[in-house]
Order: sequence, then structure tokens, then C-alpha cells
Amino acid sequence: MVCSKLFSGDLPEITNEIIQYFRGDFSTLYSCILVNRLWCRLAIPLLWENPFSNHYKNYQNLQKFHYVEIYLHYLNDYDKAKFNNHEIKINYFHTSNTLFNYPSFIKCLNTYEIVQSILRRFDPKFNLVRYKIFQSTLQLIYMSLFKIFIDNEVNLHAFDIQIIDYIILDCFNCAFELILQNPNFICNIRNLKILIDGNMADVTKIGLFLSFLSSNCDSISTIHFNFGEIDDIRKFSSLIYNSQQNLKKISFQSNDFPLFHSLLLLKNSNCSNTLKTLIFHDINFENVIVILKEVFDHLNVLESIHIINCYFINSEFIQQIFNLNNPFKLRSLSIDQVHETEVEPLQLLIQKSNEYLENFTMIISDEIELQLLEQIKKFCSKIKFLKLCELNKSQNIYLLFDIIKNIGQNLNYITISSSTIKHSPLILQGLGQILPSKLEYLNLSITIVASDFELFLKNSHNTFIQTLLIHNNEYCHHQWIPQPDLNEHDILLYLKKYIVEKKRIEYLAYKNSTRDLIVSRDVVKRFESYNIKVRNYNDLIIHYYDYIEKNY
Repeated sequence: MVCSKLFSGDLPEITNEIIQYFRGDFSTLYSCILVNRLWCRLAIPLLWENPFSNHYKNYQNLQKFHYVEIYLHYLNDYDKAKFNNHEIKINYFHTSNTLFNYPSFIKCLNTYEIVQSILRRFDPKFNLVRYKIFQSTLQLIYMSLFKIFIDNEVNLHAFDIQIIDYIILDCFNCAFELILQNPNFICNIRNLKILIDGNMADVTKIGLFLSFLSSNCDSISTIHFNFGEIDDIRKFSSLIYNSQQNLKKISFQSNDFPLFHSLLLLKNSNCSNTLKTLIFHDINFENVIVILKEVFDHLNVLESIHIINCYFINSEFIQQIFNLNNPFKLRSLSIDQVHETEVEPLQLLIQKSNEYLENFTMIISDEIELQLLEQIKKFCSKIKFLKLCELNKSQNIYLLFDIIKNIGQNLNYITISSSTIKHSPLILQGLGQILPSKLEYLNLSITIVASDFELFLKNSHNTFIQTLLIHNNEYCHHQWIPQPDLNEHDILLYLKKYIVEKKRIEYLAYKNSTRDLIVSRDVVKRFESYNIKVRNYNDLIIHYYDYIEKNY
């Protein structure tokens, strides 16, 4: 009864909640469009809130970027006439009657993705040599898109300013005056990202934009800064801290980021009683150790700290942490390389964080890292996200098994990689029986022998895996499996028998060294007949930083 009411549209509030759950799952949202008018009306805004994103383009297989043309359809006749001299036929931009006001749905803009979408649609062979030829056309389309969004009074929630080359910088500068004339366009921004390549010489207008933003927007809750010693940006970014009323999350990224200046600003800013999350990514702590206690003791409601591949975590750093009056709630720790002088400080940091640490990743390249894994095994039982790469020694693998058993049902996300044929069977033979009863995500990047894979699937029969990714790296380090075609056939057979037919997963991705399963249409069709969603392997990968940004 309830199900029939949902499909008939009699329960619009509940239907809306269901549709919202599918945000980002574009194939499902497209299916929702076909159910009825209500479902279509609820799904369309989600499909059009961020059409420039890479996720959307990947699903479309980088085809035809028609959403750019649909947007240009909304230009008035005067603005359409500007395209006459650019070899673009404006009357090609679809019909005069669209079912929805698509520009009004936009919530997120990314300067890099807008430029890439335009280039791939109108000049797919674009290169730097052709830039002078296509420059004026590119900038006209870019400006026109911003004008359309402004004229349609969009409610912009996220603005990602990525300036990684002069092409994007020139486009942003062209739209700058238009934005200044329309402060309502940016007045409701919640998420702000600034990524500036250190080689950009003149970013004056970006600095002025930050000043303008600080005067016209006080709704920002999340800030991501990724730039080096750029005076204009550093000066005006300080205005952002003090102008926001509800700043909850800040992410600092780049090994030459001016962290000293930014941390001192946090100490004396309005966010001392609002800031809940701090993310440090690829940061060098050397020059800020002396102020860590001073700053963190002024952040009164800080709930989560995340350290991702940072440098200079030494004994002085740890001493500052131990001297804090407030708890140092380290939720995430990612380590890609460890210096000998950092081993003991990191061990102490892991011990101190045992109550809080929920996400841990490490590349195991030396015996040094084993000491840190021992600490994880001994002290950390609340980990949800575990990623260990280069498991190329038996000792490492057995230690991994102990960690998984100790964590138990708390563990939701696991990524394991090994680049040797010798150790992949050990992983498959021992992993299945120790997995928790339910996993959100399991990603195995190893060299698979079909018989070992069958054993893994049998042993893990009590585990439901929401998203399963398998990368069969058959030819790693110049080693290869005998009879790879037969081995591949058996792997897919076992996947179907033990996983697909028993519906133990919802999403599946599989690839070998040469191709992705998604291109094998017959196999995909058979698997999807069991209501399993097969996706491109790269599309389903959960990147550590993205996971943290989404969940904290």
C-alpha cells in the first residue's frame, strides 16, 4: 500500500526524502525521472545542481556536454547575436520550450570545470597553440554562463575557485566585474574553495573578490584554502575569517601554505566558538609548532582534527599537543612517508588519539611503518576507514588481520593494495573470515589467482558489502599470472556465483590491467539482472580526503 502511494505521488514528503538519498547517483536519478511527474520534478533539480562536476561528466562518458548549450538557450536575443562572429550557431541551442528553468537549479560552480566543459564541447582539440584563436569565444561563453546564472537569481551554495593556469585566470577575470555588480549572486555561499597555482603572477582580482565576498556574505560554513605565499590572497583571506558568523570547517592544503599567519588569525577571529573541524593536508608544521598550544586552546568547540600526509611531526610538536588544555581530537591520520625522527612522536600521537582516531591510511615502504601499525593494533579500536598500501611482506599482512579483528564491527571502509604476486594469495586466503558482517566499502588492488579469490568469496559469505571494488593487477612488477584469460573467466564466474547471485553487494566495479568490466556489456547486463549496479572502477573509488570532507 505504502509503495503504491509512493509511486502514485500520494506521499510527496516521503518521496522527496527518498529522492534526496540518491543525490550523486546519476543513473538512479535518471530512472526516477521516468516514474511520474512528481518523481521527475524532484529528481531534475538534483541532476542540475552541479552539472559541471567531474562525476556528472564521467557518467555521461564525456559525451556532448549538452547542458552548456541548454544554458545558452536562456540568453536574450541581444546576447545570442554576439555569437554570430564566433562560428557558433545560437539557433542550434535546443528548442524554445524547455520543461524546467534549468539554470535556477545550479548550486555549485567550479571555475576549472566550467572552462573544461566549454572546451570539450566546442573545441575538443584545444591546446595552448589554439588558445589565441579560441580565447575570445571561450571567454564569451564563460561570461554568458555567469550572466545566465545571475539573471536567473540562482541560490549558489558552493563556489570553487580553481586557478591552475592562465586560461582559467583570464576567464575568471572576465567575469569578475559582472560578479561585483551582482552581490546577491554570492551572498548565500556556504562552501568556499580557493586553489591558486603558485606560478600565477597576477591574482589581484581574486584577492579583491575575497574582500568583496567578506563584505557581502556571512553564511560561509566551510573554507578550503590551497595556495602558497601569495600576499594578495593571504591579506584578503584574513577578512573572510572575521566576517563569517558560523564558520565550522577549515581546510589548509599545500606545503608552502602560510599557516603561521592563518592560525594566528583563527585565534583572534569570530570562529573560536563555532569552528568544529580543522583539516591539515600536505602541510609543513615546522614554523607553527611554537603557536600550536596558543591557538588550539582558543578553539573552544573543536570536535575533529585531521592530519593528512603532513610534515615535521616531531617531539616538539607532540609536546605542544600534550600541553593543551583542550582535548586534541585527532580523527584522521594519513602517512605516506616517515622519517626516523618522526617514528616516536607519531607513536605517541597515536597513543594519545586512541579514543578519537577513526580514519587511518599508510603506505608501508619500510620496517619503520611496522612500529606505527603495532600502535594502531594496540590502541585504536574505533577506526572506521582503513587504507593500507604496499602490503608486500607477510608480517605486514598478519598485522593487518590482527587490526581488522581488533576493530571488529566499527570498521566500514577498507582499502588494501599489494604489488607482489607472492603476497596476494595470503591476503585472499586470510581476509574473508575476519571481515565484519557489514561493510560500506571494500577495495582490493592485488594480483588475483582465481582459486584464491573463490576461497575469499566463500569465507566472506556472511559479509554484506555495499560497494565492492576489485583491481586485478595481473602484470605488476613484470610478474604475470599463467593463462590470464582463463583466470579472468573464472574470476568473473566466481563473482557471479558467490556475490551477484546471492545479492551480497549493491555496487560492483572490477578491472584488470587492460580494461574495465563496464565495457563488457553482456556481463554487465547479466550482473544487473540481479539488481546489482556495475560501475567504472575509477568512478567508485573513495578518495581519503574527499571522504573526510564529506563526513566531517
